[in-house]
Amino acid sequence: MTPEKNTEKKTVLVGEGRDFERIRRITGYLVGTTDRWNNAKRAEERDRVKHSL
Repeated sequence: MTPEKNTEKKTVLVGEGRDFERIRRITGYLVGTTDRWNNAKRAEERDRVKHSL
């Protein structure tokens, strides 16, 4: 007699249970925070079109 296997599957979303900060891509660089940006870079980010998720 073979043991029964648990065939129940759990749906897991990609990234579920993981903490991460927002990552921005501005002029080819991936950055997490904007605290070290100059005024021109901040203006560029502010003027971009924002898309909701």
